[in-house]
Amino acid sequence: MPTDRSLRFFDDQFRRQVRAQDFALNPFEQLALPHLRGHVLDYGCGLGNLALAAARAGCRVVALDASATAIEHIRRVATSEGLPVAAELADLRSYPLAGEFDAVVSIGLLMFFDCPAAWRQLDALLGSVRPGGIVVVNVLIEGTTFMDMFAPEGHCLLRGDDLLARLAAWELLEDLTQRFDAPGGTQKVFSTLVARRPA
Repeated sequence: MPTDRSLRFFDDQFRRQVRAQDFALNPFEQLALPHLRGHVLDYGCGLGNLALAAARAGCRVVALDASATAIEHIRRVATSEGLPVAAELADLRSYPLAGEFDAVVSIGLLMFFDCPAAWRQLDALLGSVRPGGIVVVNVLIEGTTFMDMFAPEGHCLLRGDDLLARLAAWELLEDLTQRFDAPGGTQKVFSTLVARRPA
């Protein structure tokens, strides 16, 4: 996360989830999981629910996040279950991606970057997908009115069709726009795309 405010928001959330043993996949992770195979990058993995589920299904996973709470939890679970998950603490605004992956996932992350960083890292993520591989990208977009987790100077709400335009040459497998009620009568509006890179 690019700001202390965002990082504190999620660290607090992750601590509550660990205490409550709340490790259910969210709707975006449930959508992503059937598309994952082989070597997977979970970029902004959060508490690691999807990364661990993918590893249990036979994938090798690199899980990256800025939350020490999340990374410690993932390492503990992966070690106790003998899962092939490499979990690393990272500043994902500028993390240098290396290698290629069969599937790259970024759920609920890029909107926490300023827009130049969000586009730069999205392009790097797309470039790390092997030909024939899968990308899953999920972001909050314009129309979102729940802003508690954002610092005013460090976020980017894309337009509804921005992701689709960036993936125009890819085979589109899923294209969803979803609205969820949030505290105080606000809303979260998400765009989620699943696409296959041309072989």
